[in-house]
Amino acid sequence: MIETIFDTLNAKAAIFAITGVFDDIGFELPIMISGTITDASGRTLSGQTAEAFYNSIRHAKPLSVGFNCALGADALRPHIQTLSNIADTYVSAHPNAGLPNEFGEYDETAEETAALLEGFAKAGILNIVGGCCGTTPEHIRHIADMVANYPPRAIPEIAPACRLSGLEPFNITPDSLFVNVGERTNVTGSKKFLRLIKTEAYTEALDVARDQVEGGAQIVDINMDEGMLDSKQAMIHFVNLVSGEPDISRVPLMIDSSKWDIIEEGLKRTQGKSVVNSISLKEGHAEFVERAKLCMRYGAAIIVMAFDEDGQADTYERKIEISKRSYDVLVNEVGFPSEDIIFDPNIFAVATGIIEHNNYGADFINATRWITDNLPNAMVSGGVSNVSFSFRGNPIREAINSVFLFHAIKMA
Repeated sequence: MIETIFDTLNAKAAIFAITGVFDDIGFELPIMISGTITDASGRTLSGQTAEAFYNSIRHAKPLSVGFNCALGADALRPHIQTLSNIADTYVSAHPNAGLPNEFGEYDETAEETAALLEGFAKAGILNIVGGCCGTTPEHIRHIADMVANYPPRAIPEIAPACRLSGLEPFNITPDSLFVNVGERTNVTGSKKFLRLIKTEAYTEALDVARDQVEGGAQIVDINMDEGMLDSKQAMIHFVNLVSGEPDISRVPLMIDSSKWDIIEEGLKRTQGKSVVNSISLKEGHAEFVERAKLCMRYGAAIIVMAFDEDGQADTYERKIEISKRSYDVLVNEVGFPSEDIIFDPNIFAVATGIIEHNNYGADFINATRWITDNLPNAMVSGGVSNVSFSFRGNPIREAINSVFLFHAIKMA
C-alpha cells in the first residue's frame, strides 16, 4: 500500500519501483494507493485536485484508490465522492477522527465517526473503510458494525479516454474539441526561447510557458534539443521550475526530445500524467517495445511517429502501414492503453516544386481518417505549420494553415 501521499511524484516513484520489482520476480501483487487532501482547498500538498491525482496514478491499475489522513470524515466526503465517480476500481476512505484540538488530540468519538461514515456507505461511494489519526479499536468496531448494513459501492464502467493531468485534470473525450499544444517552449522552434535558455534567463523562459497557457494552450511542450546546450540539465532544471509555478503546471506537460535519456529526466520530475513526444519503430521492434513499457511505468501517454526501420512515412500507404503495425505491437504485445496512443503521421510541406510532394497534405488528412476509423481509441496529432513551410515569410501561410487544420479536424 502506497499511502498518505501528499506529493504525487513520490507516489509515481513508488509505482515505478514496485512495477520494476514485479518484472524482476515474475509476478504481480495488488497495489493499494491512498492520497492525502491536506486542507479545505481540496488539493494535495503538491497542488493536485482529486481527479488530477487519480489520472496521475491510474496507470498502476490499483486494487483500490482513496484518501486518508489530514481531514475528518465530513471534510473528506466530497473528495471520496469524486473518486467514486471516476475510478474504475475500489475506493477507500481512512479519515482522521475529526481535526486535532489545541493539544494535538482528537475529540471525535467512535460513534460520531461511524455516523459520519454511514453517509458514505448509504450513498454507495465506498468499498474499503477504516480510520487514521485519532481513531482507536473502538472507532474501527463501530465503523465495521455500521458498514455491515450496506452493500459496497458498485464499480462503474468508465469509457476509455486519454486522461492527462497537471495540477488539474485534462480529459480528451470524443466530445472534446481539438487540443492546442503550446510549442514555444521548444528550443528547436523558437529562437527567443533558445536564447533565454542559453543565457539562463529562466524567469523570462517561464513567462513564455505562462503566456502559452494564458493564451489557451491545453498542453505545454518542452524541448531542449540543441547542440550547444547541456540538453539533459536544461530539461531537468526547467521542468523543476515549471513544477513550482501553479499557473503553468496546472496543465499537462509534453516531454519532447529525440534522445530517450532526456525524455526520462523529464518524466522523473513530472507529477501529473504527461505525454512523451515521441517514440517510433525507427530503431527497431525491440527498442520500441522497451520504451513503450517504460512509458507505461512512468504513467505517460505517447506520441508515435510514422517512422520505421525504412524511414519516415511520406505516402498515405506508408502512414497507415506503420501506424497499424505500431498499434498492434503496443496494444497486443505491450498491453499499452489504446486511449493513450497519439499518432503523428507526419505533415510535410506542399508546393515545394517537386511533383511527388503535391499530395502530402491530402495524404496526412486521409491517414487521419483511416487511423480514427480503424485503430480504436487512438488519436492523431500533427505540426500544422509544416504544411506551409514552402511559403515562409509569405502572408498566405496563415490561410494555408487554417484551411488545412479545418479539413484535418473534420477528419477527426
